[in-house]
Amino acid sequence: MSLVILVRTKEGLLWLGYFSFFFLSPQLERKAQGQLQKRICRVVLEHFEKQYTAELGDAWSRVRDVLTSPWCWQHALLLNRFSQSPGLESSLAEQGYQPAFPAALPYLPAAFRCYTRTAPGRFPAQKHQPGRLKDYYLLNAASLLPVLALEVEDGENVLDLCAAPGGKAVAILQCACPGNFHCNEYDDLRSRWLEQTIESFIPDPLINLIRVSKLDGRQIGDLQPEFYDKVLVDAPCSNDRSWLFSADPQEAVLRLMQRKELSSLQFQLLRSAVKALHPGGSLVYSTCTLSKAENSDVINLILNSCRNVMPVDISGMARGVSQEFTLLSGMQQHELLVLPEKGRAWGPMYVAKLEKVSST
Repeated sequence: MSLVILVRTKEGLLWLGYFSFFFLSPQLERKAQGQLQKRICRVVLEHFEKQYTAELGDAWSRVRDVLTSPWCWQHALLLNRFSQSPGLESSLAEQGYQPAFPAALPYLPAAFRCYTRTAPGRFPAQKHQPGRLKDYYLLNAASLLPVLALEVEDGENVLDLCAAPGGKAVAILQCACPGNFHCNEYDDLRSRWLEQTIESFIPDPLINLIRVSKLDGRQIGDLQPEFYDKVLVDAPCSNDRSWLFSADPQEAVLRLMQRKELSSLQFQLLRSAVKALHPGGSLVYSTCTLSKAENSDVINLILNSCRNVMPVDISGMARGVSQEFTLLSGMQQHELLVLPEKGRAWGPMYVAKLEKVSST
């Protein structure tokens, strides 16, 4: 079986090559661990240690071991239904990959095909080539849960409020063909990244149905009130995986100081999403952080401040994916939190679902 080994250096991720076994040998793991461990930002780790020990208890030590050990991270492949790739699925099977989400889920379209394996490592990435569609998208399997929770159907008006880099937009289009699909990304550089992702995975006829904008997501609800059937708010957050490897300690300190402001931004984005929904429409809120202040607290604030919003039970989906993902216990029925653990190194990923029940 092939593994792609990457080591983080000052210049970025260094490709070491392919290795023909599932797990790293002890000698290679010690070498990789020594190189990678030096790059962990101690300021961020100490901050997380205090916060997440208090919020997660004993589970934090297991999560920390995964987040600080990139050599044990797993990657999934979302196959592109718009690209014909004969032999790809048989090749994946030969390398130990199996279809994800084997259990019955409330929503799992037949065209939605994702593959995972328990061994760490990453399948080779495909380069962007103008005019040619990619066969698969590499991602953290937990990042597909917000899309499955959204349950998009053909012909619906859909808004992806914070859409870059575009993985969830691609996943939505593997599930259904919306009547109108609005992908918004406020940041200019990330917006270009989003456009390239869409160009790499979606054929021209369907691209014409996709609108890409660079609007302030906090204003879309006022600009297009009660227009959308479904809204995804994959909010900007303190990305725990990447923050732990911040290259500049001073920048990391600044990030941590500004972290408390993120929940305010997330709440404003959610409030805009509620305005953009028509009555009866639903939204999914997601982050890739463990932080309660950016997850449950934000959802509770919107539920307490918007009387026309109700929680939607996603416990059926949570039960269906519990064999593949480690979920934090004690969550409400409208939310779930995926915790990375060795052998199931998916997440962090928080998902919550809400419904707009009236105009006021």
